Amino acid sequence: MTTARSGFVTDLQAAEVTPGTVRVVEMDGRSLCIGLTEDGEWGAIDNVCTHDGGVLGEGELDDNAVECPRHGGRFDLFTGRVLALPPVRPVHAYAARVEDGRLVVELP
Repeated sequence: MTTARSGFVTDLQAAEVTPGTVRVVEMDGRSLCIGLTEDGEWGAIDNVCTHDGGVLGEGELDDNAVECPRHGGRFDLFTGRVLALPPVRPVHAYAARVEDGRLVVELP
């Protein structure tokens, strides 16, 4: 991982991610769930479900909703807000984009 103009470059090549899927990426001491929508938009959220710690990056992406594989809670890939219970607290969301073929995530 290296620093880009603004943000952090992952080791993940954009071409490695199929539209409509999510992946787990470790960056700057954080575990992130990175997703690419069918519309070609990138998003990133914290990788841990606020309900019981499920790994969101092992779930499914439906439009912009990441579904936790443990109990079906859903989070918005772009805002982190809860879209379906059982979680009630949102996760953090981060802007993501591609630079030179690699995924870049804006971390605070």
